[in-house]
Parts: sequence; structure tokens; C-alpha cells
Amino acid sequence: MDLSILWYLVPAALMFACGVYGFITRKNLIAILISLELMLNAADLNFVVFNRYLFPGQMEGMVFTLFAIAIAAAETALAIAIIINIYRAMGNIDIREITKMKF
Repeated sequence: MDLSILWYLVPAALMFACGVYGFITRKNLIAILISLELMLNAADLNFVVFNRYLFPGQMEGMVFTLFAIAIAAAETALAIAIIINIYRAMGNIDIREITKMKF
């Protein structure tokens, strides 16, 4: 394995680990959304790195990453709209309080 690829994979792994940690430990919906975006960005970075390493002359990894970024942007817009509606209904966005909406 080429050592130069580790300069990209190690930060991507750290980004993903930080995203998982934030997703599991946070109780605020906005913080959970930010952690999810951090994990998606780490995965996009891996797509680009592996495309560049395995297929140096081709652009499939970059194109796939652009589609993934577009889908992540749409997902973020939808999630923020849902969070705004929850805030309007309840007055806060703490995940422990949202479970009270079930009944």
C-alpha cells in the first residue's frame, strides 16, 4: 500500500470516528445532524481517495462524490425543515423530549 494514501485515509477515519461519537453522545438534533454530515464527508473523502488510487485517469469516484454531496445537501434541508417543525410544536429540540410526542 502506498504511504501517501494514508495521509488522506487517516484524517477520513478520524472524521468518521468523531461523527459516530457525536451521533451517539449528543442529545440535540442539530448536533446529531452535524455529526451525520461529518460521517458523510468522511465517506466522500474515501470515495475520492480510492478512485484516485485505484483508477488514476478516471473520474467515477469524483462524480459519485458530487452526487453524494448533492444528496447530503437535500437530506440536510429536509432534516432542518423537520427540526424547525419539531421546535415549533415543542419549543425545544432535545431528543429526550421528542419521545413525549408519541402519546
